[in-house]
Amino acid sequence: MPQKQKQKPKSWTELKQTGNDCFKTGQYGEATSRYSQAIKELEKCSKHSLEELGILYSNRAAAYLKDGNCAECVRDCNKSLELYPFNVKSLLRRAAAHEALERYRQAYVDYKTALQIDCNIAAAHDGTNRMTKALTEADGPSWREKLPLIPTVPLSVRKKLTQQKAQAPPPQHNNARQTQKPAPSEGEVKRGHALKEEGNALVKKGEHQKAIEKYNQSLQFNPSEVTTYTNRALCFLSVKRFSDAIRDCDVALKIDSTNIKALYRRAQAQKELQEVDACVDDLNRLLKVEPKNTAALKLLQEVQNKK
Repeated sequence: MPQKQKQKPKSWTELKQTGNDCFKTGQYGEATSRYSQAIKELEKCSKHSLEELGILYSNRAAAYLKDGNCAECVRDCNKSLELYPFNVKSLLRRAAAHEALERYRQAYVDYKTALQIDCNIAAAHDGTNRMTKALTEADGPSWREKLPLIPTVPLSVRKKLTQQKAQAPPPQHNNARQTQKPAPSEGEVKRGHALKEEGNALVKKGEHQKAIEKYNQSLQFNPSEVTTYTNRALCFLSVKRFSDAIRDCDVALKIDSTNIKALYRRAQAQKELQEVDACVDDLNRLLKVEPKNTAALKLLQEVQNKK
């Protein structure tokens, strides 16, 4: 009888792909196992790529994070960043793990480092805002004095990311995913719009609390109307509910990442909460979209003079 041929061991690229497939289907433990095997196979190669190895550690860190194993996630991100410095995904994963472990200072540093690389990362902006609030509550106004050093990201790293973005193919829209939530009916949209207009009329009269209630009702009918969130944020600013204003601007910016009103009003709220760095970040984002925005330039100068 002919001898049974030995099965050829899988390459690290095949193992990585299997890990990716497991991750996508929520099999995080299996994904971790496949990434571990891929790491071993890649390390055996005499001339292995440090960047590819760093990506594998980062992938395994993502699986650990999803599985709730935050300590292992941090360890893998540390290794990934040694091999592939300033990898944004590793920074964000480590930040999320630190946050889950209530290591808010370390999380803040990672979120801020990621924003140096790409100032348009919504997750990093949101994380910075959360950490600022948590650290202010824990350490008071002088919380920045207790932070670890925030590393300076070399210009070459930012240039490389810009080149990668320029070369990347346009994103493919997943229509199935977009239609998971049913869109509001025409009648709901009209009702939501009418309630928003009632809120706008109350704002003009200076009745901001009543306007908030109208905007609340409007969003029940049409929850994706960005101007309702920015209008309600304005009302929250007027009644000094600054954290609520930030939350509404966060939602608005998830719908429209370059919304001028959302960026400006979130910056205003951050200024009132003494979140100076986050305020400056938002104003700089705004000025990239609209460089001659007088109100933003004025607020930025005012905030920087107080630093």
